[in-house]
Order: sequence, then structure tokens, then C-alpha cells
Amino acid sequence: MQASFDAKLNAWHCQPRHGAITAAPEGAPHLQYDSWTHLLARAAVRPFLGTALRPNHLTTLRLLTGLAACALFALGTRDGDIWGGVIWLVSAFLDRADGELARIGRMTSPAGHRYDYVTDVLINALFFVAIGIGLRHSWLGAWAIPLGLVAGIALAVCSGWSELLEAGQAHTERAYSGRWGFDPDDALYLMAPFAWLGWLAPVLIGASVGATLMMTITGIRLRRLSVRQPASVPVTGDP
Repeated sequence: MQASFDAKLNAWHCQPRHGAITAAPEGAPHLQYDSWTHLLARAAVRPFLGTALRPNHLTTLRLLTGLAACALFALGTRDGDIWGGVIWLVSAFLDRADGELARIGRMTSPAGHRYDYVTDVLINALFFVAIGIGLRHSWLGAWAIPLGLVAGIALAVCSGWSELLEAGQAHTERAYSGRWGFDPDDALYLMAPFAWLGWLAPVLIGASVGATLMMTITGIRLRRLSVRQPASVPVTGDP
């Protein structure tokens, strides 16, 4: 049973995906990406269909703006938090836009997915490391940077395990589904107004606890899935 599950995870790396686009076996239900932010990004990139713009171009912009936002947050200044929040919103929206362009433009690829996935995990994890550095002179003091590292590492591990969890379920279910038109990772948009309001310290504390908890839950779910996977389930969708 473990060998069958491992084979499914290995097969995941060969699937043509970009921006968390999923590929389910023939006849299986496909995952839906219809949150408000997905719909908005879809409308924004639609005019660029048929142009030279490619998903990887948007992913690169997502990477650069994310790094810039993190650098500003790490300054720990009021201006840094304000401008960091503005650029963070742009970066978060580009995270949606690259996947939507790949999906509706039929431009998915394994390399594109890997680039998008690594970028997202890197930037989202660096965000918490950056605000930890920026809060080193706040009332959190010496705890700020360790809390940032805990939150960033836990989020990165949770993201990786969530991808493996979806792969083990043949991409028919999302690891964590949203409600009312919002996905769980839409919460990252809130980091900008939190920064403007000066609430990053309590956000960092909550993230260090919450991300660690979600990492633990995801790890347990992944372990249970690997144990109960039947050996007879085919690895691919081939008849």
C-alpha cells in the first residue's frame, strides 16, 4: 500500500500543471478555482490571451514584487509597512493571475507549475520571516525573529504536504476548501491592511501558532492517506 501511494506522489511531478492547476484522471471531477480573487484575476488576464504574455512572466513579477514587499517589511518602519503592504497586494494578485492565464490560455506545463509553486512557497514563507525581522525592535523583542522563522518554515512545510495530500487523492479534492467565495490562502491579502494598521505583531504570534497547527494536521492527514491507500488503485488515468 505504501508503494502504491509513493508511486502516485511520483506521478504528480509529471503532470502538466501551472499555478496549482490540477489534473485528475479521466472521469474524475476536476477541482474548481472559482473564488472571488480567481474570478477577478481571470477577468484581468483574459484580454492578454493571444499576446506574448506568458504565465511565467507573471510568476516572475510575482517573485520580484514579493521580494520587494518582504524587503520593505523587514525595515520595520512605518513607511516600509505602508509601501510593503501596497506591493504585497500586487504580488498576491499576480499569484492568482499567473495560474488563471495558464488555465484559460491552455499554457500549463510541469516546469511552469514548479516555478509557480516554488515562488509561492518562498514568498509566503519569507513574508513571515521578514515581518519577524522588522518587529525585532517592537515589544516582541528577541522573540520576533524566531517567531518569524517558525511561522515561515511551518507554512512552507504545510504547503508541501498539502500538495502531496492532493496528489494522493488523485487531485479530486483540495487539501483545504474555502467557503462563500474565499479560499484559505485569500487570508494573505489581509496582511496588507494589518500592516497599515500596525497589527503585524499579533499576526506574527497567531501565524506561528496557526501555521504550526495546520502543518501538524496536514501531516497527520497525509500519513493516514498513505496508510489506507489500496494497492490496486492505478497510478495513472490510463484504461
